[in-house]
Amino acid sequence: MDFTIIVFMCFLLTLLCFASFLREMLISVALGQVLSLLVCGIGLTSKYLAEDFHANTPVFQSFLNYILLFLVYTTTLAVRQGEENLLAILRRRWWKYMILGLIDLEANYLVVKAYQYTTLTSVQLLDCFVIPVVILLSWFFLLIRYKAVHFIGIIVCILGMGCMVGADVLVGRHQGAGENKLVGDLLVLGGATLYGISNVWEESIIRTLSRVEFLGMIGLFGAFFSGIQLAIMEHKELLKVPWDWQIGLLYVGFSACMFGLYSFMPVVIKKTSATSVNLSLLTADLYSLFCGLFLFHYKFSGLYLLSFFTILIGLVLYSSTSTYIAQDPRVYKQFRNPSGPVVDLPSTAQVEPSVTYTSLGQETEEEPHVRVA
Repeated sequence: MDFTIIVFMCFLLTLLCFASFLREMLISVALGQVLSLLVCGIGLTSKYLAEDFHANTPVFQSFLNYILLFLVYTTTLAVRQGEENLLAILRRRWWKYMILGLIDLEANYLVVKAYQYTTLTSVQLLDCFVIPVVILLSWFFLLIRYKAVHFIGIIVCILGMGCMVGADVLVGRHQGAGENKLVGDLLVLGGATLYGISNVWEESIIRTLSRVEFLGMIGLFGAFFSGIQLAIMEHKELLKVPWDWQIGLLYVGFSACMFGLYSFMPVVIKKTSATSVNLSLLTADLYSLFCGLFLFHYKFSGLYLLSFFTILIGLVLYSSTSTYIAQDPRVYKQFRNPSGPVVDLPSTAQVEPSVTYTSLGQETEEEPHVRVA
């Protein structure tokens, strides 16, 4: 009887652990899909502005978002006291955030500009280049290490994306002019690379500093540089916009989705990772397409559903196990050279690889020290 109770308790404990794991995994996937829906809203409002009202103003749209970030987060930093105050942050790290603000602005600009030169299929496929960029940068700079199941999940997600592109071609979805594909493809690759750099840098900041600091600095420098770029490159286009309440509402909708994406993405990245977020965003085109079935009368193909569920399966596979992070130099050296001599570590406690993020501050004494128990 006692043995039966013990077995039952063990079974119940296992079930509870599995339920907790399943809950965390599903939450991670769901959070990524919220970001994907926000990207869908950004795409739909941009499409209406460009095609129905001939308002081609990508820099102005980014400028509106940066202004909102400035008003909410930069002003929050301005009223803080001590080391978290805006001026204190600028004294220590201004030039790093200036570079990050430029990278973030130009990443958005290059991808939007690419639609004028290349086809929709090229943009969708080449935009996936952000995934290997994020993986490589996370490997070398954040010391994140992946397991086999992570690579399987990534491959499944990319296969799902390829399935969606194939469906677009089969149903004859409008591909754009594609007048100078080489220029357009290079713009997409450049934008995807800058997105990857921005995302990995963002992950480092929100794990070592704070989400509010990241968004406040992005709002400050993003508004500054986008304002300059707007005055130089896009002021004539802005004057051509036929302003009315509909266009105003579309700009408000775009800004709301963009502001929500920027505000919520650090939360999701901190809970998951930059790689997981970029995999989740692969479904954004599918959400836009499903909306387009009703709004723009796109043709439907069963391959779209297959693509959607394939990407979700890849996300579940990727989220089913956690990555690990090399901290101790001896662990990293042994990982890079598994055939080399094994370093004996103290047996008092099992050493688990854990993260050491490099501080953005210039003071080296603020960085955490590695200590093996």
